Amino acid sequence: MAFPPGFLDELRARLNLSDVVGRKVSLKRRSGSEYAGLCPFHNEKTPSFTVNDKKGFYHCFGCGEHGDAVSFVMKTEGLSFPESVEKLAREVNLPVPRSTPAERERAERASTLQEVVELATRWFQKQLRLPVGRHGLDYLRGRGLSEETIDDFRLGFAPDSRDGVIAALKRENVPLDKIVETGLAIQPEDNRDPYDRFRGRVMFPIADRRGRMIAFGGRVMGTGEPKYLNSPETPLFHKGANLYCLDRARQAVTKDQPVIVAEGYMDVIALHVAGFTGAVAPLGTALTEGQLGELWKLADEPFLCFDGDNAGRRAASRAAERALPLLRAGKSLRFLAMPAGEDPDSLIRSRGADAIRRVLDLARPLSDVVWEMETEGKAADTPERRASLQRAVEQRVAEIADPMVRDYYRTEMRNRLNRIRRPDAPAWRPGQRPPFRRPGDPVPSPFAAGSAARRSGPEADGSRQERALLGALIDRPALLHVLAEDLAALPIANPDLARLRSGLLDALSMVPLGVDPAADDAVAEHTSGEASLEARLIEEHLQRTGLGGLATAARAKAREVFRDDPAEADGWVGQWRRAARHLGQLTADPEELKRAEEALAEDMSEENLRRLKAILDRMRRESVESGAG
Repeated sequence: MAFPPGFLDELRARLNLSDVVGRKVSLKRRSGSEYAGLCPFHNEKTPSFTVNDKKGFYHCFGCGEHGDAVSFVMKTEGLSFPESVEKLAREVNLPVPRSTPAERERAERASTLQEVVELATRWFQKQLRLPVGRHGLDYLRGRGLSEETIDDFRLGFAPDSRDGVIAALKRENVPLDKIVETGLAIQPEDNRDPYDRFRGRVMFPIADRRGRMIAFGGRVMGTGEPKYLNSPETPLFHKGANLYCLDRARQAVTKDQPVIVAEGYMDVIALHVAGFTGAVAPLGTALTEGQLGELWKLADEPFLCFDGDNAGRRAASRAAERALPLLRAGKSLRFLAMPAGEDPDSLIRSRGADAIRRVLDLARPLSDVVWEMETEGKAADTPERRASLQRAVEQRVAEIADPMVRDYYRTEMRNRLNRIRRPDAPAWRPGQRPPFRRPGDPVPSPFAAGSAARRSGPEADGSRQERALLGALIDRPALLHVLAEDLAALPIANPDLARLRSGLLDALSMVPLGVDPAADDAVAEHTSGEASLEARLIEEHLQRTGLGGLATAARAKAREVFRDDPAEADGWVGQWRRAARHLGQLTADPEELKRAEEALAEDMSEENLRRLKAILDRMRRESVESGAG
């Protein structure tokens, strides 16, 4: 019995090999998706039989038996290939298609069309190396592609001719109707002669999940439109069900490569060349449900990488909207925030593969994107506006079909909404230390007006220190890792700076930094010179949340207060913590001052007056010492 193309791939994707083998063999997990047990095909006392769920095969190092779920059932249960397939298909509720003469005809037709696309791929490759393709070859070389990469991805060129590929395929005895059926030629409605679809374009062949060429994407050379043109829907090619380089990504995930979804062909190729061979791209459409299904077969949490501009953010929002109803336990998405004006190709060329690894370390969960979709740019400064925000967020969460995932999302979003209700509270507070609360207004006294002015002035000692401490962390974002708890507990009285502190903690919780700041050289890379990738991403987060002006002022103040080459043995971390302790003293003094003023107002004694003067003198001394440091 012949099964239709793709059916066996779907069956294997639905099966968990360790479950199939586990019915016959007692398996023990080794690590990740790998299991071990005693081989059922020969007698052994020490386990040499391994099962790998991710790779989808078993192997015995003792007797050499090797295969997948279907072959395992055949060998252990004595069934034929069709019988084994039908048995496994029933277990995963996958209907077994029945081969009919019409189905066999469709399979033969698809095979013929694939041969036509393969012939066209070879012809386009040849044109790229001829004088007619020089413009396209120069473009690819100018984008940094080596000759090996051009050949590896089978890139080609379609000459600006009305019937170039048509004539070439005719010489190979391909009927004209087959050329039209593959989408390589367009048949006018008025029955004029067909003409080439792709003209004057660099050609990117598109393969199916088994590596067979089925379609093309073409980039125009010059100013023509559209910039990128893809093959139309054909019996071979369904845009919403395939991904560029899906066949390569299927092999990459067996080597634990991350699955990265980029926006364009060149981004994918650049990622592959940089070593990220799990990279794929949609085919001229927004990410579809079918493509999400393919991605989740490869990885539980594929990374979506969009350009760092407004269009990229809109694409991320569309992907999140499409994914929400499909979420289930263990299956989600992570989002890569590219720096503004960058895409994977440009970032790799300017900063190398390490920059992509850093961006991967900064990946954000889907929940962050969902939150921003409903809250970015919206005010929450009144009860009515907060209620509107809550309604919008809860309506979005209600789109999740899986009840368990929906319940966890609802809890997560309510926690975030609660932080909006308490805007002065830090967004993330490790440990159990409560945040500092600004003292209440002092009771009237002969000194009340002066002390209040000292505490509330724009450059009061405490405010100055607060600004400098926050600015130091914005300037050196790697320090956030080791100083997160210190930052959360920092006694910040200025309400604007309290919002800036919350923004920094939000950035840390959403985009955990990829640098180990415990090492002096790592921290040194994040000095106030050229901005690191982490600094740029945090800065963009603060800009999006309306904190950019405060951040700029804080950085300027930090450069006035903090030394670039701290003499302390514990370096920047020690310098920052000493400044934080000093701020604690400054903010504690007003409370002590308040009590002394109250005591003097009740009893104008010499003792109370001396006590008040001593406190004021100490505050002045500390202020002078702070300015000198």
